[in-house]
Amino acid sequence: MLLALLASSACGDKQATERGGRDEAPAVPVTTTIVRMAPWNDTIAALGTATARESVSVTAKVSETVQRVHFDSGDEVAAGAPLVTLSGQQQQASLVAAQAAAEEADRLLRRQSELAEQQLIARASLDSQRATRDAARARVAEIRANLGDRTIRAPFAGVLGIRRVSPGALVTPGTVIATLDDIGRVFVDFPVPEGQLAHLAAGQRVFGRSDAYSGREFEGTVSTVEARVDPATRAVNVRADFPNPDKVLKPGMLLQVRLQRPERQALQVPEISVVQVGRESFVYRVGAGDAVEQVPIQVGGRDDGRVEVLSGLEAGDRIVVDGTGKLRTGSKVVEAEAAVPAATPAPPRTRERRRNAG
Repeated sequence: MLLALLASSACGDKQATERGGRDEAPAVPVTTTIVRMAPWNDTIAALGTATARESVSVTAKVSETVQRVHFDSGDEVAAGAPLVTLSGQQQQASLVAAQAAAEEADRLLRRQSELAEQQLIARASLDSQRATRDAARARVAEIRANLGDRTIRAPFAGVLGIRRVSPGALVTPGTVIATLDDIGRVFVDFPVPEGQLAHLAAGQRVFGRSDAYSGREFEGTVSTVEARVDPATRAVNVRADFPNPDKVLKPGMLLQVRLQRPERQALQVPEISVVQVGRESFVYRVGAGDAVEQVPIQVGGRDDGRVEVLSGLEAGDRIVVDGTGKLRTGSKVVEAEAAVPAATPAPPRTRERRRNAG
């Protein structure tokens, strides 16, 4: 009789254990969101190099000694401002002599014109003297032009580089005086794959970042798309125009460029909701009874914590954003705010109970 009772009790315990194993697991607290269509801007990323709007190396045209330097390294100058004056004593003396010769030739021409009107000299003599007068004037103009080359001027307004000459130095044609760059606006040239050629147009917005100015973003517009595709790289060069009022962008600077295409509507989800397994991407969709299922999706572009979904979801679907690491297909979920339990008071310590009992 006792053995029968023990066997019956053991059987009952086993059935209770099996029933307890079949009880549903507690719901996993997660955060969810509803998938919606929202504005989306496709972007094209590239590396670009900044160039000055105008750039030149100012050089000497003649061999001469530097008499005076009118600038310091890094100065901003206006168009036509004198930069260097070269010694021109020989040309000055030649100019005085040429002007005297021109005045004499002009005086003789006037005298012979009077004689020619009185038919006292041949017409050919008058024509010869006129040619002599014109040649003397041309000589004066030539010497003045040479003297003009003795003053080296800025061809346009801009910022000068490092001064490379000093007073007393001998310069020759081609000697670099300094560099001059107009950087009130800069160009940024960058390559774009030919597959994106149909999406390029003048006037598109471009954003650039430089490691030299962390956290700062520069904005410009596409000014030119190259007419040819490079057959070696299969890319087309694009030039963007960036305002540079504070002149922080320098020629030669490397910029991380982001070209923004026209806005469109796209289905998008938070980037943290996407689970990556190998080359495949999934999200957990909440279905009937708050049970989740793993849904494969096709991902498009990514931007600022958002992911474009090309297929696998529809507008209105509810997906899990945070807490995906604890989920499996069929898991029940509950919003994290609703899953916080009420605080339970801690039981008294054992020793305290014994002390009270004593």
